[in-house]
Amino acid sequence: MFPIRDNIPSRRPPVITLSLIIINSLIFFTLSSASYSTFAEFVYKYGLIPAKITKLIISGVPLSGSNLYPFITSMFLHGNTFHLISNMWILWLFGDNVEDRMGHIRFLIFYLLSGVIAGVFHLVFNPISPVPVVGASGAIAGIMGAYFVLFPSARIITLVPSFFLVPVFLPIPAVVYLFLWFLTQLYSGMVYSVIGGTTVGGIAWWAHIGGFISGVLLNRFFLRDRY
Repeated sequence: MFPIRDNIPSRRPPVITLSLIIINSLIFFTLSSASYSTFAEFVYKYGLIPAKITKLIISGVPLSGSNLYPFITSMFLHGNTFHLISNMWILWLFGDNVEDRMGHIRFLIFYLLSGVIAGVFHLVFNPISPVPVVGASGAIAGIMGAYFVLFPSARIITLVPSFFLVPVFLPIPAVVYLFLWFLTQLYSGMVYSVIGGTTVGGIAWWAHIGGFISGVLLNRFFLRDRY
């Protein structure tokens, strides 16, 4: 099921949501014009590599901004065009309304915090992975978690596959759509953890789970109007 739009209009221009989309897109298309070796080097330097963080912890090296920056920088990198477009679409779909409720600065802090917590979840459940994790999906999962709490009665117009190749669009309650999405992430995370790979298919399932949970639990502390 692919979400097309929701039925809640923005009350204010989603300045931060748009800015995040622009920044992520500019970074991706700038890097995509570089050579493969340059792109790979950038990803390995600024992507989140759990094994590298785990090694520092085991070695007793103090953790500081000089070695923890990938928790932030990784969420502004994307592996391919589809990865970028799918993430930015979901950010646009859910981000504007959450930004409405939080205000611009609170929303930005909430977004970054959700992304960091998502990275921590991925590290905890996949501590020895040498594969760099990139993408905004953990932070966006935090936005989805906040939307789940703040707009449960909203309707998500969703494209549902049809056996007759005719597009079917269904208005699904946000609370149902997002709960089902979370269950798929949880199921996949548990299954792939059992078989020994939490990033099978290039998806960091536990980062999504951690981001969503952080959004559900922390959104209340960032609201502009607590009603």
